[in-house]
Amino acid sequence: MPDASALPPIAILGAGSMGGAILSGLVASGAAAGGVTVTNRSSDKAAALAELPGVTSVALSETPTGNTDAAAAADIVLIGVKPAMVPDLLREIAPALRPGTVVVSLAAGVTIETFATLLGSDVPVIRSMPNTPAVVGKAVTGLAAGQAASEADVAVVRALFETCGVVVAVPEDRIDALSTISGSGPAYVFLLIEELTRAAVGKGFDEADARTMAEQTFIGAAALLDASGEEPAELRRRVTSPKGTTERAIAVLQDARLDDVFARATDAALARARELAAGS
Repeated sequence: MPDASALPPIAILGAGSMGGAILSGLVASGAAAGGVTVTNRSSDKAAALAELPGVTSVALSETPTGNTDAAAAADIVLIGVKPAMVPDLLREIAPALRPGTVVVSLAAGVTIETFATLLGSDVPVIRSMPNTPAVVGKAVTGLAAGQAASEADVAVVRALFETCGVVVAVPEDRIDALSTISGSGPAYVFLLIEELTRAAVGKGFDEADARTMAEQTFIGAAALLDASGEEPAELRRRVTSPKGTTERAIAVLQDARLDDVFARATDAALARARELAAGS
């Protein structure tokens, strides 16, 4: 865990689902004690975050200059608004940014070039792709640095995201591909849990027991994988006794070509990411 006290003042402009997830991770880690200002359009959303320790929550409906005020006072500015709203927000805050302030994108599909065009090529920009397990400190975040970002800029932004999970550094042209694995990945896992729960109900278990069995099996398997350091394939082999029940079940799943299903699913997600980047 990075030293929370080493993190400079942070602003999260647009603390929606992803910005809010990062904020939750920061608060839980203690990093918010150094000062985090968040903005939201509505007073209701702002009020919901106002009680978090170390957090200053601003409603733009009440303080129209909230974004520029927050950006001017921060060393790291996270852009958490919807992708379509990013250009207007960047134009708004550009004059307020202090020299050396690092701007971090949370917006899917918005390129570093777009940020550099609107903020100036000398502004350090880092594009991020976190996922929602940031709320519980278990995020996977991809980071891609723009040309103006120094090693020190990347290091402090990495430290920020490591307060709520692990970080993978990638070239920008791999960010969309990363999003199809870790960004969308939690939804794939939740879908598998849903389907295993339905299978349990179909075997005669009530909904509560079915959910317990399915959910805790995934949670336990993930914890075992994390604690053991073994390859998933090796742990699978240990569960799969020769000529046993698990072997028979795995054969059915393999016959369904899960490798092809996941390849096609992630390809579809990547195609959509490229459509969004193109504005469609």
